[in-house]
Amino acid sequence: MPDPIASNKPWQEVAASLQAHRDATIAAVRTPLPPLPSSIPRNTMGLAAQLLTGDEVAITETAPEALLSQLSAGKLSSTAVTSAFLRRAALAQAATNCITELLPERALARAQELDAHLVLKGTPVGPLHGLPISVKEHVTMGGGLKTNAGFCAWAEHEGPNALILNYLWDAGAVFYARTTQPQTLMHLETSNNIYGASVNPFNTALTCGGSSGGEGALVGFRGSCLGIGTDIGGSIRSPAANQGLWGLRPSAHRLPNTGTTSTMMGEEQIVPVIGPISTSLEGVKVFTKTLIDQRPWLKQPDLIPIGWRDDVQWLKKNDKGAKKLKIGILSDDGVVRPHPPVLRAINEVVDKLKGVDGVEIVEWKPYKHDLAWDVIARLYFCDAGREELQAMEASGEPPRPLTKFIIHENSHVPKQAYTAPEIWKFTRDRDSYRTQYAEHWNSTGGADGSDMVDVILCPVGPGAAPPLDQSKYWGYTSQWNLLDYPALVFPVRCTPPHLVLPICI
Repeated sequence: MPDPIASNKPWQEVAASLQAHRDATIAAVRTPLPPLPSSIPRNTMGLAAQLLTGDEVAITETAPEALLSQLSAGKLSSTAVTSAFLRRAALAQAATNCITELLPERALARAQELDAHLVLKGTPVGPLHGLPISVKEHVTMGGGLKTNAGFCAWAEHEGPNALILNYLWDAGAVFYARTTQPQTLMHLETSNNIYGASVNPFNTALTCGGSSGGEGALVGFRGSCLGIGTDIGGSIRSPAANQGLWGLRPSAHRLPNTGTTSTMMGEEQIVPVIGPISTSLEGVKVFTKTLIDQRPWLKQPDLIPIGWRDDVQWLKKNDKGAKKLKIGILSDDGVVRPHPPVLRAINEVVDKLKGVDGVEIVEWKPYKHDLAWDVIARLYFCDAGREELQAMEASGEPPRPLTKFIIHENSHVPKQAYTAPEIWKFTRDRDSYRTQYAEHWNSTGGADGSDMVDVILCPVGPGAAPPLDQSKYWGYTSQWNLLDYPALVFPVRCTPPHLVLPICI
């Protein structure tokens, strides 16, 4: 846990200073944006066509895999692509309040270096050559940059690059934007006392999700095509869903996550993970494969040493030898029934899948998802929220509404920190539930278990993006954090479903 700021400044003054810094970094983007409309519409997605050049719109609305193809072939320069995303990110900030700082000087220097390398050597630096990637702010970035993680008292904290940034840098990435997260990092929305609330670019009266909500809003606005988020209860999947994006929550200990800044560092009951939010599935794939191909377990030894696999040998075969995929449909977790638009989206996907050769659709019966929340909610704040409360008290900042909800109004948070035997007991409850759920999954394969479900399709949440301060049901995402199953969000119109696998990704 970082030391608080070494001053007696009120939290309001700290917030004003960080906002001024953010605004200065946006003002440093060249060419400056033209004047914004006097009234920004609730749906901000039309602003780019009004205020950016045609080339900038075209670049920023191109999928990451297409950009990478053009960048590696020299058909687009990294300088041009980075400049376009810097300007669209600046506009995204005006529309959604999603940026903590832009990095125009260092990003363009990096882009020019990569362009020069391609001209000189004739080959790209790596699989991410020249691609701008945005970064959630609590993923620590070196070179003197600060990392507040949503707390005013941490405004002066800094450290070296998080390990994941070093791998992405070696692969040719350009870091150009840092994005907002909520106070405590434990909201399915994004608001803190430094920057206020980040909102949804499709409807600014609604939340962009959280805790990687700045990433969600930026990528949703197309101010980024690929960004880094983190997830302990839905923090990648919620923003991806709310903006109609692709988002991957990998298994724990799969991608390098050392070097982030947060409270409760070192807790092992519910392990946070790091992963991508992207405008395309190929963006998710290239991000994940690029990291795994560099064997990050050699530098972070707790990572699972399994290389990238393109094959699908785990899929069963039908009696004709063709691959077969058995999908369980979980439309309702038995705790909170989804709204009609969510159920409609699930049904539309199911109708499409029924016509796909080699796909079998079955109903998935949820197994004690109410118990799952009881188990995971007890494990989120084993110290009774002490570190979060201390971080807020250090500057005198007040708790945000969803901080009050998850710490003060959560009956599962103890009044005093658990003792070691209590933590052990609740951890055994976690492992017992995981075992029971595995047995439930195995039972879908019949007596011999040979034909069990391969993947579950389910909602990301009970509704579309909610109004601000109302994201209070975590069950559709935290369920899979408790089980530590990988989960991928993908868009279906404006209501994305959720794919969950019982294997390591």
